[in-house]
Amino acid sequence: MGEQVSDGGRKTAEAARTAAAAGSASAKKAAPARKAPAKKATAQKDTAQKAAAKKSAAKKAAAKKAAAEKAVADKAAPARKPAAKKASARSAKKAAPAKSSAALKKAPAPRKQVVAPKKATASVPAAPAKTVAAHPQGESRTALVRRARRINRELAEVYPYAHPELDFENPFQLVVATVLSAQTTDLRVNQTTPALFAKYPTPEDLAAANPEEVEEILRPTGFFRAKTKSVIGLSKALVEQFGGEVPGRLEDLVKLPGVGRKTAFVVLGNAFGRPGITVDTHFQRLVRRWKWTDETDPDKIEAAVGALFPKSDWTDLSHHVIWHGRRICHARKPACGACPIAPLCPAYGEGETDPEKAKKLLKYEKAGQPGQRLKPPQAYLDAGGRPAPPLGAG
Repeated sequence: MGEQVSDGGRKTAEAARTAAAAGSASAKKAAPARKAPAKKATAQKDTAQKAAAKKSAAKKAAAKKAAAEKAVADKAAPARKPAAKKASARSAKKAAPAKSSAALKKAPAPRKQVVAPKKATASVPAAPAKTVAAHPQGESRTALVRRARRINRELAEVYPYAHPELDFENPFQLVVATVLSAQTTDLRVNQTTPALFAKYPTPEDLAAANPEEVEEILRPTGFFRAKTKSVIGLSKALVEQFGGEVPGRLEDLVKLPGVGRKTAFVVLGNAFGRPGITVDTHFQRLVRRWKWTDETDPDKIEAAVGALFPKSDWTDLSHHVIWHGRRICHARKPACGACPIAPLCPAYGEGETDPEKAKKLLKYEKAGQPGQRLKPPQAYLDAGGRPAPPLGAG
């Protein structure tokens, strides 16, 4: 009985060991199955970390790109600002009232347009505070005619007493004085002719004169030998061809020795009342400054200017222009600041524009000084003009 139990117990124990071993083997076999999920989890974790790293790198790259774009935008911003300002200005301009817009349009350009002096001098009518006309390039014929005639009207108000500035009592004295006025001043001629006409009052007297005696009288006028020859020659021509009388026709006057178109028109206009344009050096200079013509030949200047005015204005026009050239619009230093026609002059600014400095450049009665005639017309004296002193009086 005891042995059976013992054997049975051993069998039972062996069976138990066998079962345990089998269980251990099964456990070993099952272990790899449990490790696999752990490795998979680890791999998933690594993948997630890598993805996170890539995502972080992408964010950094995007941030860098955004920063670069911002820098470019900041650099480009100044270029866009003027456009924005321009747009803002346009908006402001649209929003501004119509009156303000008109004021802006009327504002003169600072360089090309100059404001004429409000007041010239006490002796010259004050120039209106107007904007000086721009250089009249492309000026139409109608505009030129209107501007030229307006200048003449303005000058007529400034010099209502304008007259020929040579002393004369008859056509003979005027033609001789005009011939002598070449290359000298009317004042010097006026101071010289009293002695000449006192000794030789008629063409017949001068035609028979001793040339040496005439030369001595005419010496102060300069070129006295050539002038002596001319006045004696024209006196002989008057006696021989016209009976000692000065002819009243242009074609006859220009045949006389020393007489050209300029001298002829002086005689015709002032001794015979026949209109003519006197193109002397002052007249030539001023009409070119005013852009009435670009011609330089006296005959062409005469034709060009004459076409701008009615014939009845020619003689007075000559006086106005010549007087203005002698008193205000000088060759080297024009007194622009004292000029009454500054708003109409395209050459304004070539001379002194300061009113006080320009006032010092004025001559003759505009500067309170004597005129050129010893015996001026009464209208000149009534206007405040002063006669010139005789030769040798200072």
